[in-house]
Amino acid sequence: MISIRGSARTVSGMRTRTLVALLSSLAGAAVVSGAAGFGARAGIRGQRAASQRVVDMLPVHADWWRERLHHEGQLTYVAIGDSAAQGVGATAPGRGYVGLLARRIRHRSRMTVRVVNLSVSGSTTWGAKKDQLPKLQHFTPDICTVSIGANDIADFHPDKFERNIRAIYGAVPSHAVVAELPCMFVPDRERKVAVANEIVHRVAGELGLTVAPLHEITKRVGIRRTFFNTYGDLFHPNDRGYEIWASAFEPAVDNRVDTVAAIRRYLSAREAEELGRQAGDVAHARAEQDTEGAAAIDTANRPSSLDRLRQRVTGSLPLPGRTDDGEPTDVGGAA
Repeated sequence: MISIRGSARTVSGMRTRTLVALLSSLAGAAVVSGAAGFGARAGIRGQRAASQRVVDMLPVHADWWRERLHHEGQLTYVAIGDSAAQGVGATAPGRGYVGLLARRIRHRSRMTVRVVNLSVSGSTTWGAKKDQLPKLQHFTPDICTVSIGANDIADFHPDKFERNIRAIYGAVPSHAVVAELPCMFVPDRERKVAVANEIVHRVAGELGLTVAPLHEITKRVGIRRTFFNTYGDLFHPNDRGYEIWASAFEPAVDNRVDTVAAIRRYLSAREAEELGRQAGDVAHARAEQDTEGAAAIDTANRPSSLDRLRQRVTGSLPLPGRTDDGEPTDVGGAA
């Protein structure tokens, strides 16, 4: 039998352990909350620092692409877009999706590539229409990519977006590859992105342009992997993120590169054949001309049969009234 006193001690011990556990839990929760708060503050500070680094990147990346405008190449690749086309967030401008595609074009075509990156950081569809399209008129791209519209989502107006997209898509070459807006994972923004991408597909379909499935691919990657594929500002892709972006363009860009390379090789063969034929015609014409000229020189001073008869009769003396060239003289002329 358990005594009343023993039972009291047991209950008292349980209460003590319960109180200790409760206090420990509260202390642990406070520590966790404090750590979470500290981590959140550190994360905010880190994001702010990364955002400042992005601001510092902008002129560096712009200058880097501007310098490449002076490079010559057998193929010309033109890019229209915003800071993503500039490669902001990558460890170097060339590690953005435009740089990765340029490298792929060069390796696949085995030709040198001139990259004309017309993109402007922070550009909207209206900004691209206003600032980038006039510059496009100065170039004849063999490959062209367009990725614009992500900066429109914060203040999204479907009608304005469609007007701008129509202007851009109507100005680029018919072989241009235009991209969907990427997945943003935030429900409110994703609703706007869905409307924007419907416009992208509809207008591109009307104009016969190829659409790169950027939203499909970035959504498939998932929010967790996207977090690790994003720069510290939690907006721009990092090196790995830009590899995923480039993969959305690659199938269409590969097809275009293969077509251009085949055309170049075909035209080169035809041009060589045509030049060879023209050179043969010129040589043949010159040969015939030379033969005719030699015959003319050979017979120029040759006397006719009548002249030879006169020379025999006169003892090779010129006839009165004519020079050695047969021209009339006043010797023995008419009285």
